[in-house]
Amino acid sequence: MRAHPSAAICLGRVTPTVPLSRPIYQLGVVKERAITGNQKPNAPASRRVDGETVADVGEFGVIDRATAGRRQPDTTLVGPGDDAALVRAADGRVAVSTDMLVEGRHFRLDWSTPEAVGRKAIAQNAADVAALGARPTAFVVALGCPSHTPATVLDELSDGIGCAAEELGAGVVGGDLVQAEHIVVSITVLGDLEGRAPVRRSAAQPGDVVAIAGQTGMSAAGLALLASVGRSRAVELYPELVAAHQVPTPPYDLAYAAARGGVHAMTDVSDGLLADLRHIADASGVQIVLHDSAVPIVSDDSAFIPPLLSDAAQFLDANPMTWMLTGGEDHAFAAAFDPSTPLPAGWRPIGTVRDGHGIVAPMHDTESGGWHSFQ
Repeated sequence: MRAHPSAAICLGRVTPTVPLSRPIYQLGVVKERAITGNQKPNAPASRRVDGETVADVGEFGVIDRATAGRRQPDTTLVGPGDDAALVRAADGRVAVSTDMLVEGRHFRLDWSTPEAVGRKAIAQNAADVAALGARPTAFVVALGCPSHTPATVLDELSDGIGCAAEELGAGVVGGDLVQAEHIVVSITVLGDLEGRAPVRRSAAQPGDVVAIAGQTGMSAAGLALLASVGRSRAVELYPELVAAHQVPTPPYDLAYAAARGGVHAMTDVSDGLLADLRHIADASGVQIVLHDSAVPIVSDDSAFIPPLLSDAAQFLDANPMTWMLTGGEDHAFAAAFDPSTPLPAGWRPIGTVRDGHGIVAPMHDTESGGWHSFQ
C-alpha cells in the first residue's frame, strides 16, 4: 500500500491527510470551502487578479498556473510541459477510464464551488479504476470554457483536481484547454493493478454473496435539497448531505481490500445501486436478489435508514429508500463475493446471486430510477 504523508501541500495550503474512506464533510475547512465557498484556496497572490478572464491570461498562462508547484509521484517519468507525458507501468498493464462533467448537466456553480467540482471529477474517475482493483497513478485533464470565464474559476477548479489527485498518491500529468460554450471537465485516469487480476463486472456466480461498501443515497439527498431550497438553506440544514453530493468520497481502501481476495465482480455505485447491480447481473448472466428480511438497505423499517437521510426525507416529503436504491454519485462499491470467503472489514451483505437474470428487490420497482445520460 502506498504510504501517504501526514500532510499534503496544495498550492501553498496544507490539507491534513485523513483515511480516504472518510467523508469530505469531516475535513473541516475543506468542507467549509466546498459547500459554502466562504474560503478561497491560499494560492500565491500573483495568481489572483480580480477581473481577469481566461482570455486575459491565455491558454498557456492558465496551464502554467494550474501546474505550478504540483508534486508528481515516482511513477511519473515525464510530466506536464512536453507534447506527451510518460508514466511508469510497473505491472505491465494499465487500467484506464474517462469521465466528463458538463456545466448545467452534471454541476452548477451556484450549487458547488469550482474546487468542489474538481474534486468530484477526480473521485468519479478514481472510483472507476478502483472498482477494477487498480490504484490511480496519473490523471490527464481536458478543460473547456467560455473565454469570459473568470481566471479564478479555473484556478480553483485546478486546485481541486490537483489536490484530490495528490491525496490519492497520483499526479496530473497533462491535458488540454479549449474554448467552449460551457465549462466542461473531462478527465482520464490511469491505474496500477499492482500484480492482481482485474476485477470484472462479468464474473459473478450463482451462490455469491452480494455486498456493499460505503453509503448510498447521500448524494441524491443533497441534490434534492439543493434543488428544493437552494444552497444557502440546504447547507444550513444538512451540510453533510450537501457535501456528499458536491464532493463524493469513495471508500477506495475497501475496494482494494476486496480486490486482494474473495471478490468475483465489483462496480462503483455511480448510477444508482439497483442500476449498477443490474450491470453486474447482465454482464455475468445471473440474477441478483436483495433480501428484505436480512438486509437493512431494502427494509421498510425506518430504524435501518440512516437518521440523517430519514430526517431530510421527512423535510422534503420524499422516500429515503428511493435515494438509497436509485440515487447515484455516492461512488460506494458493490460486489459479488465467494461465499466461502469472509467479507473484508467494512463490507456488509445485502443479497445473493442465483441463476436467472436481472434484479429482484422486494418493495421496489427495479426497472425505475438510476442515472441515464440521455434522459
